[in-house]
Amino acid sequence: MKGGDFMKNNFMSTLFVGIDVSSKTNVLCALNFQGNKLLKLQALNNQPGAESILDSILDCLNSNSLKYVVIALESTSFYSTHIANFLSSNEELMFYKPLVYCLNPKSVANYRKSFVDIDKTDPLDAYVIADFARVGRITCEPWRGAQFLALQRLSRHRLHIVECITREKTYMVSNIYLKFSELAVLDKNELPFSNTYGTASAAVLTEFLSLDDITYSSIEELVAFISAKGKNRFSNPIETAKLLQKAARDSYRLDKVLYEPLNTSISSSFNLIKAFDDEIKTIDKAIEKTIKGLNTTEYQSLTSIPGIGPVLASGILAEIGTITSFSSHDALAKYAGLTWRVNQSGNYSADDTRMTKTGNKYLRYYLIEAANSVKNNIPEYREFYNKKYGEVTTHCHKRALALTSRKLVRLIFGLLTKNQIYSKDKVGDMQ
Repeated sequence: MKGGDFMKNNFMSTLFVGIDVSSKTNVLCALNFQGNKLLKLQALNNQPGAESILDSILDCLNSNSLKYVVIALESTSFYSTHIANFLSSNEELMFYKPLVYCLNPKSVANYRKSFVDIDKTDPLDAYVIADFARVGRITCEPWRGAQFLALQRLSRHRLHIVECITREKTYMVSNIYLKFSELAVLDKNELPFSNTYGTASAAVLTEFLSLDDITYSSIEELVAFISAKGKNRFSNPIETAKLLQKAARDSYRLDKVLYEPLNTSISSSFNLIKAFDDEIKTIDKAIEKTIKGLNTTEYQSLTSIPGIGPVLASGILAEIGTITSFSSHDALAKYAGLTWRVNQSGNYSADDTRMTKTGNKYLRYYLIEAANSVKNNIPEYREFYNKKYGEVTTHCHKRALALTSRKLVRLIFGLLTKNQIYSKDKVGDMQ
């Protein structure tokens, strides 16, 4: 049952509970529909504290002959997770059909402004949250339980690992430049390797101690080395060897004392990247296992889109929960932060506008990753991306990919709301 439908039918018999959550304590305030305070207390944010809160809520419901309970908490980092999960799944509370909501702090802060000259204290914060629920301002879906939390933990951890890889690659650029300056600055068409962090490039950077070892090697020796490390995947290994030797010849030379420490640092970075890549594979397997049996219809709708596999579909669903939480594709895009601020004054309107990025960064990441994959698999999206890419001269790829992501949101919203699978014969946006 949606929260709005529940509120319309049962509000006179409902207890509205607001909980202000912190790392150590939970401060609670409970109101009836008339706005009377029926309960206020403070408890530790741990299992015994949660049990004391539960007992107090049950006593309040019984003593006031109330039949239902709505519990609202601010989504405060991860500190609200345990208490939300505990109250939403407790068997004793199930009799009262509990609806537990983790609210966006920004929404509560804006509602707080309607109270004139109110102090900022934990008990008053709990009161504002309870009143926010009482007046029917909650628009999000109830807490989704442990299965969604498990999927969300995995998909967010995957993003954390991806960010670790990105940071490590960014960090090691300075070491690569110090050892092999030309390799770090050459134009794309002059690089011997398409991927500086690939297997063959890693072997060159770590197995040759100095640049002179490359410069004074014969072309035949370099070709044999490159072919072996690249598993014979280079289309023209002789040309690759020549580019590599020229880059080594044109690079700055270092004092001999620096080469070994640089090699050690670069090797360590490559080892870390490989370890992170292996962990991503493990996480991907866990995500595929966790998604089974959860949101089956919506999962099938997403994976029917060419380019969206189990990992991307799981990441999107872990953050969306259910599409019924959103009234339109605009609402979904806003939740993901895929909207742009208007920069306009008089007759002037700026072409370069910033993405808001105020929404769910995890959902935004998975939607953008999905769009990048979808554009490589669906001609309509590839054409749209190329068109947007050619419209500007700066931030071409980022802008085109973000706009393609926004187009993909319309498709995803249409498929999920209609419980359909993707078909190339239908309009791509599914509006």
